[in-house]
Amino acid sequence: MARIPRKFLKNPNAAYHVISRTALPGHNVLGPAEKDHLLYLFRWLSKIFFVEVYGFCIMGNHFHLLCRMLPPESFSDEEIIYRIKLYYGDRRKICLTRDRIVYFRKRFSDLSRFVQEIKQRFSRWYNKIHNRKGYFWSDRFKSVIIEKGEALLNCLAYIDLNPVRAGLVERPEHYRWCSLGYHLGTGNKEEFLSTNLGIIEFTNKGYRKRLEIYRKFVYGKGGIGDRHKVNKDSFQQRIRYFSEGLFIGTEKFVKEALAELKERLGLKRKVIFIDAYAYS
Repeated sequence: MARIPRKFLKNPNAAYHVISRTALPGHNVLGPAEKDHLLYLFRWLSKIFFVEVYGFCIMGNHFHLLCRMLPPESFSDEEIIYRIKLYYGDRRKICLTRDRIVYFRKRFSDLSRFVQEIKQRFSRWYNKIHNRKGYFWSDRFKSVIIEKGEALLNCLAYIDLNPVRAGLVERPEHYRWCSLGYHLGTGNKEEFLSTNLGIIEFTNKGYRKRLEIYRKFVYGKGGIGDRHKVNKDSFQQRIRYFSEGLFIGTEKFVKEALAELKERLGLKRKVIFIDAYAYS
């Protein structure tokens, strides 16, 4: 099948699990300083692009980012002008014609541009700090389309459990470069992360209660505590779909997403629905 287009699908419930790896050898290319700077770029660029970030995890040689691109028409021209100025800062004088506003409205709603900005800015910073030249990241980033709701919740738990599976920490909140660590370590500073996962249990709940519910869910999925070993085994058998699948969600969501993808790419050949990719 052809590569998934990097622009968001029209479905408002479609989020993306983005994964990108370094091109450099070794498992610990990204040290504490590098992870801090990459997290800074996540936060800063999320204020500029039309994106809702649900979670992240920065490991020694790759990162995960779970986000949803927001519809550009929901932002006013004034908001776009504000974001353009934030993007450029005081570096240059900006001529904001009508055409430029239209251009940035499209640019700031593009998933590919968002990830590209993160990776290119980090590469330039890394090469300068380490006095090197050349590529830092490997080829094109991977992305799996995730439906809001149960699938999104499970994918977020998978992402936050990365440092636990790698044996770096016993509990995800002890790792400050993942979303659960960020929540509990900073109180979700600058409201960087969204807890609007589309979960019924979160309805009419405040931030702290949502975080408490989510934390218990992650503990159960990660097998943190002997009584959760059965859940852990079940979850481990399915985790590859969060990074290797095309779409994850209900059968209805997956079929609609496939239909939209076929229309965008002009595919004529029938695409068979694979039940294993549906997370319901």
